Amino acid sequence: MEQTATAIAAAVHSGTLTARTAVEQALHRIEQTQPAFNAWQVIRHEAALAEADAIDARDDRRSLPLAGVPIAIKDNIAVAGEPMREGSPASNAAPQPTDHEVVRRLRAAGAVVVGLTRVPELCIWGATDSAFGVTRNPWNPQRTPGGSSGGSAAAVASGAVPVAHGNDGMGSIRIPAACCGLVGLKPGHGVVPVGAPHSGWGGMSENGPIATTVDDAALMFSVMADDPDAATVIQPTALRIAVSTSAPSLATPVARAWAEAVHRTGDLLRGRHLVRSATPRYPANLMTTTALALWTAGAAADAHASTEVTLLERRNRVHVRIGDAVEKRGLANPTGREVWRRRAFDFFADTDVLITPTLAQPPIKSRRWGERGWLTSLIANARYAPFAAPWNIIGWPAMNVPAGLDAHGQPVCVQLVGRPGSERTLLGLAATIEQVRPWPRTAPADALRPLR
Repeated sequence: MEQTATAIAAAVHSGTLTARTAVEQALHRIEQTQPAFNAWQVIRHEAALAEADAIDARDDRRSLPLAGVPIAIKDNIAVAGEPMREGSPASNAAPQPTDHEVVRRLRAAGAVVVGLTRVPELCIWGATDSAFGVTRNPWNPQRTPGGSSGGSAAAVASGAVPVAHGNDGMGSIRIPAACCGLVGLKPGHGVVPVGAPHSGWGGMSENGPIATTVDDAALMFSVMADDPDAATVIQPTALRIAVSTSAPSLATPVARAWAEAVHRTGDLLRGRHLVRSATPRYPANLMTTTALALWTAGAAADAHASTEVTLLERRNRVHVRIGDAVEKRGLANPTGREVWRRRAFDFFADTDVLITPTLAQPPIKSRRWGERGWLTSLIANARYAPFAAPWNIIGWPAMNVPAGLDAHGQPVCVQLVGRPGSERTLLGLAATIEQVRPWPRTAPADALRPLR
């Protein structure tokens, strides 16, 4: 979309743009980009236009914060009248009877759901491919847009919609946002409704926005969190900021471009804030034991509740078996979480925001990872995206912010992390970064050129 969500809503409020026109433009852009990027699971042509007409007919549309804004919903929460496939033919294809609470809030605020976006099966992995096809990165179709909110990120980065819903259990908002050069916010635990207990991955998964600008992310977050004040972004002053390029998993190399993005960001914030180099004391077994146990057990619970497990991809059947064994042996217990939580609070005693790379390596290849083994997928995911999961484990807010381009013209990004309740601080700091170092809102039009 040429216009941001904030601009679309303002234009619909003033009468200079109709919701129908905004939705027609989005549907046209979806039609143009879907063959190349395969971001969409469901495209709601007639239903979306009817919803847009209903917005235009309302006398109170000025009171709707997202009036006429076309949005995408990730295909793992319920949209009334549409199936929720979770990237799997093993899921129930029946239309959902009601909206998830987050969808209800977005629609009540005037947003129009133009479609549902692709995910990897059961949203387990950090690349988006499934029996429904391979989703590709608008910046580089040979690379993944990330996962599991890869379809949402591809939809926004391709310019089809200005904002999209995502959710994040081990980095599934921040990883796709980083792959596609977008703003992505994972709220802290309990800030935005999640849903059924089995779908929350043991309290690690959160719903949040993916957007091209900080203002749009804040606006969408304010609706999802039912917190109107959060739509007003205030740039903070005199924060205590720590920068670190050390990965939370041992012996994980960090690509130079992603490390340099952190140092550049620290440099541009010096003078406005107190910036130092410091790394949290990550437990040695945080990623190898605690994260692995919670991830597999959470996905297994989701699988048993929503699918016929025997029909899953082979790697995901392995994943579920491991999760079942973890649960049976009581390994997904709170001990590791609490050790890490105490260390995180100790670190943040004199720190307001931590800045790290969002990824350790560039996005992995866009391919049918589901045809490969569980261990192959695990190694590929762990090597390129280790920085996100620690903050899901303890339920703290974190977000991705674009930080320039690498030598190949692909996005590099940084992760901002704060204590519980610091979502508005993170958004405000992101706004400072955006003001000082603006980024391209969407992928360039020539993204289909042959790439490295």
